[in-house]
Amino acid sequence: MSTPQTLDHPAAWLGKEIATRPDFLYTLQNEDLDDLSKALSHSLNHELNDVTQGLFPLPNLGERLAEIQNSLETGSGATLIRGFPVQNYSKEELQRIFWGIVQHIGTPVSQSAKGERIFHVRDEGYRLDDPRARGPNTRKRLSFHTDRCDVIAFMCLKQAKAGGENDIVSSITLYNEIQRRRPELLHELMQPYYYRRHNVDLGNDQAFCRQPIFSFYGGHFAGSFLRVLIERAYNSPDLPPMTDLQCEALDFLEEVAEEPDLRYQFRQAPGDILLLNNWVTFHRRSEFEDFEEPEKRRHILRVWLSVPNSRPLDPLFKENFGATEAGAIRGGMRPKSGG
Repeated sequence: MSTPQTLDHPAAWLGKEIATRPDFLYTLQNEDLDDLSKALSHSLNHELNDVTQGLFPLPNLGERLAEIQNSLETGSGATLIRGFPVQNYSKEELQRIFWGIVQHIGTPVSQSAKGERIFHVRDEGYRLDDPRARGPNTRKRLSFHTDRCDVIAFMCLKQAKAGGENDIVSSITLYNEIQRRRPELLHELMQPYYYRRHNVDLGNDQAFCRQPIFSFYGGHFAGSFLRVLIERAYNSPDLPPMTDLQCEALDFLEEVAEEPDLRYQFRQAPGDILLLNNWVTFHRRSEFEDFEEPEKRRHILRVWLSVPNSRPLDPLFKENFGATEAGAIRGGMRPKSGG
C-alpha cells in the first residue's frame, strides 16, 4: 500500500503554532454571554435531552460557532473557548448551557451503555478492578488517544488542586514525522490493529473490531488511536500476540507524540470549553491531585459529537462507528437494551 508523502493541511501544526492560530482561541464577548443567558431561559420549559439548536437560539454566538464547526473540520481541528463565568450558574444550568452550545456544533451521541450523552469527567474513587472504572473517572495520567466520535467537547467546571494539564497534538503532524523518520513503521500503523471492546460498552456484542491508526479514504486523512484497547485485544487468549513490528510502531508513535515541540500543553480553567476533531488530533491528561472537599474537586463535562460536515472514513471503521459516510450520524456507544 503506497502512502502519501508529507501532508500539507491547516491541521498539521506544531505545539508553539496552535496557540497563535486565529481559529484556536476564542474569548466570549459580552453579547455572547447575553445570548447564552437568554437561550438558557428560553430552554427551561424543555427537558435537557429535548433541547435542540432551535430551542437554544444564539443569534450572535451562533455565527461564531458555525465558523468553529467549519474550522474543526477544515482548519486547525482544535478550538478553546474561554471566558464563561461558571461561578454565576448552578451545575444544572451549566449542563444546560454546555448542551445548548454543542447543539450548534453537532449531534451528541451516547457515551455509555446507559445512553449518557453528557459524561462527568471526575475521580469517582473506583477500584481498578471495578467494572464501572474508566480512565476519565480516575485521577491517573491518561496517554494520548482519541475518542469514538467526530468531535469531542469538554467544559471545565472545577480545576484540580494541582495537575490535570491538557496536552493536544496534531495526528497529521505525527503522520508527517513518522513518514520522514521511520516510513516502515508508518506502513504498519496504516494496517488494521485489533481493538478490544471497552469493558463499559455493554450494548456492543462484538468482542473485537479492527481499524487502522492512520488511514486515507476519499482523499481525507483520519487518525484514531486508543492503545489501552489495542493491548487488551492482543493480550486476549483469543488472538495471537502483537508482532514486534506492530509494537515498535505503537511505541514510536507515542515517543514522537511526547516531543515538546509537537504537542501543546495548557490547563483548562473553569468556564473553558475545548473542542477537538478526533480525526486530526490526539489528546491526553496528566495525573492530578484533588481537593479533599467534594464541592471543590475537579469536574469536567464531556460530550461526544457527530458533526454534519464530517469526512468519509475507511469502511473498516463501520464496525466501531456504525457509519462511515461523510456527514452520517456515527460514533458513540450503543445503549444496552433495557439498560
